[in-house]
Amino acid sequence: MDTPPAPPRFLVDADACPVRDEAVRVAGRLGFAVVLVTNGARPVRPPALPYVRLVVVSEGADKADDWIAEEARPVDVCLTADIPLAARCLARGAFAISFKGRPWTTDNIGSALAGRDLSQHLRETGAITGGPAPMTPADRSRFLNALDTMAQAALRRARQG
Repeated sequence: MDTPPAPPRFLVDADACPVRDEAVRVAGRLGFAVVLVTNGARPVRPPALPYVRLVVVSEGADKADDWIAEEARPVDVCLTADIPLAARCLARGAFAISFKGRPWTTDNIGSALAGRDLSQHLRETGAITGGPAPMTPADRSRFLNALDTMAQAALRRARQG
């Protein structure tokens, strides 16, 4: 007897995620599990809902990223601002989206990685001193729309087996 495929999940890079509440709402509506992954450096308080799980990995650079990348399946959606993590999830066949609603794809991840490297170099040389712009209501709206679209694609993929 075949076992049914595992349902889609949102794998959330939770340490600095400004859209956790939005992801939990979408997951509840669509029947996704939510896995909030943190290294424990910042407190993350998950809502007491049966479909939300908190995973605390050991402290250290990229430990949460490693856990997410190793767990990512083709029906999962990775929520992260970390472009290298998004690339690792895409390489495993999963979906990936930024906190500001940018879908990461195999078509745009290469240029995003190159842009990240260039920005890092410019920061190191002092040419850029600021960080990313703060979240706006338009960013949250864009995130919700893009997450819903990506989640629907993950559900279609899960149904196809």
